[in-house]
Amino acid sequence: MNNKSITSQVTRLHRVSKVYQSHGNSYIALKEIDFSASRGELSLLLGPSGSGKTTMLTILAGFTKPTEGKVVLFEKDISNYSSKELQFLRANRIGFVFQTFLLIDALNVFQNIFLVLKFSNDNDLNKKQKTFDAMEMVNISHLAKKFPSELSNGEKQRVAIARAFANDADLLIADEPTASLESKQGKEIISFLHSYASKFNKCVVVAVTI
Repeated sequence: MNNKSITSQVTRLHRVSKVYQSHGNSYIALKEIDFSASRGELSLLLGPSGSGKTTMLTILAGFTKPTEGKVVLFEKDISNYSSKELQFLRANRIGFVFQTFLLIDALNVFQNIFLVLKFSNDNDLNKKQKTFDAMEMVNISHLAKKFPSELSNGEKQRVAIARAFANDADLLIADEPTASLESKQGKEIISFLHSYASKFNKCVVVAVTI
């Protein structure tokens, strides 16, 4: 794992609001949010369902534009990135973990993780090594040839975590990564994410419903 920047702060929201329009009505998802996240930290977004956590994560990653406010990602106003530049960041510097795993049933564990590196700038040999390293980090090397249908929910989420680790992401965004898991499994997942942040000096932002 290599650090691609020595700057501590990775992302920042300044007075960010998001208003959705539906059938002539307005729905306020976020209102004047200030938030920052830095390297070496795991930041938890805690709140009930519908409180805007997912909206906030999609704004952090540049998938959703705020109605008002400023978003800074890797020291640059996110509005100044082109679509191509944002795609490059998601392929090379941002990792994602989702509640529903989003594994491809026709691919085995190794292939599911390797696939996320398809658009990275590494050669195939480095991509394979990164895939092996990511599996080892979450203790699933023995599952490399297994298919998603053969895995428990806890194992599936470990694969999803390894997939997010594989591109050496400077910013890792996890949306409800423990929601489908038992308490013990959920704690293990949070432990993996915290270790990734502290051991490799990465920025991790996790949304959890309470």
